[in-house]
Amino acid sequence: MTEPQLSLAQMAVNVLTTADGHDKTALSRRYAAAWRAARTGAAPAIEVGQASPPLHPSRPDAPELLHPHDVPKRKPGTPQGRIALLHAVAHIELNAVDLHWDIIARFTHVPMPLGFYDDWVKSADEESKHFNLMCDCLASLGSHYGALPAHAGMWRAAEDTTGDLMGRLAVVPMVLEARGLDVTPGMIALFRKAEMTEAVDALETIYSEEVAHVAYGAKWFNFLCGRDNLDPKAEFHALVQTYFHGALKPPFNEEKRADAGLPPDFYWPLADTEAPAYAR
Repeated sequence: MTEPQLSLAQMAVNVLTTADGHDKTALSRRYAAAWRAARTGAAPAIEVGQASPPLHPSRPDAPELLHPHDVPKRKPGTPQGRIALLHAVAHIELNAVDLHWDIIARFTHVPMPLGFYDDWVKSADEESKHFNLMCDCLASLGSHYGALPAHAGMWRAAEDTTGDLMGRLAVVPMVLEARGLDVTPGMIALFRKAEMTEAVDALETIYSEEVAHVAYGAKWFNFLCGRDNLDPKAEFHALVQTYFHGALKPPFNEEKRADAGLPPDFYWPLADTEAPAYAR
């Protein structure tokens, strides 16, 4: 008997409830390929459907998840510090996989064009690739994802915005992922100085593709504002002040943020102008 075709929302829940990082990203990439094939007519159509995503995604036993203040400080100029930095990026990318599948499954009650789902499936696929690139870098240095403790607070933005699609778009792609555009050039320079070509190549791939993820957030945020006749800038400021805990920290990568559709008057009014230039 042929198994019934899963809906996209059911696929999303299956990714969210898979604990192992490599299994999660393999399933994510397989489902993304199936969605692409269906959307191009190379395979039967897949319904978006509806599902009940978990409040928290499944996670492997390691890494140990700590309060942000308890995560050991990294010393990027040392070999162990560089491993810790790559491990932190791997953790961010795995969380991003879940964040993108969660936005697909959690907000199916909000009528959205199919292009919305195309964008977040593509983003989830790329974040899956990014996680595996970081794991390859760690393996080349004799380490692995789970070898070090990690930040437990990364899912907070998802928890806080479970009932607010616009809030999710404002805080996750337009704040958290935009922050990646600010800090990644410095990481690339650090690994280039250490002559770690594999890490440089991986981070450059991540950097180039993350611009689109921020852009998808801005695009669909503006779409929803337009549909509801809201002022995007005022709405963004209100939602970030509601859901984001703390001020935005400069320096900002204004060029890449502009490429992603984030003008300076969106983020500078929310900035901590007292933060030191090296604040992360």
